[in-house]
Amino acid sequence: MKNNISIDDIDLFLFDFDGVLTNNCVYISEEGTESVRCDRSDGIGFEVLRKLKKLVYIISTETNPVVSVRAKKIKVKTIQGVRDKKEAMDILIDNEKIDKKKVIFIGNDINDFQAMKNCSYSACPSDSHPKIKNIATFILNKNGGEGVVMDLLENVMGLDLTNIVS
Repeated sequence: MKNNISIDDIDLFLFDFDGVLTNNCVYISEEGTESVRCDRSDGIGFEVLRKLKKLVYIISTETNPVVSVRAKKIKVKTIQGVRDKKEAMDILIDNEKIDKKKVIFIGNDINDFQAMKNCSYSACPSDSHPKIKNIATFILNKNGGEGVVMDLLENVMGLDLTNIVS
């Protein structure tokens, strides 16, 4: 497992939603409305990626308004209702004409396994499934939903965000 990577090594960032950008819990009201907990600092992380002109997508197995609302707020494209994340990743790489060697997938659970295994780089929150931790290029310091994007940018990619965010 590597300790760090340069931001210049990555052109495409792919993030799972549940368990990466959330704490992997779902809250359900008595009316059946779902909600999740996200970390606001990740919004700053996505702003940094936009300023650096990096391509970013959320890839989610579920089709859920919660994902759509959060993605809209942080200005990130989404692909939802994905059964095979590796296949979706491969199609996206082909459509966007990205070098597969310049892709990172950030996931946390078994349904992220094949996409992560077939990426040049991968990362996972510290509370990820053990099999995901075994294959991840980087195990982040943060749990899912606790600022994973910021952790990736600051601690793995070594960015000083004070020079980028203002």
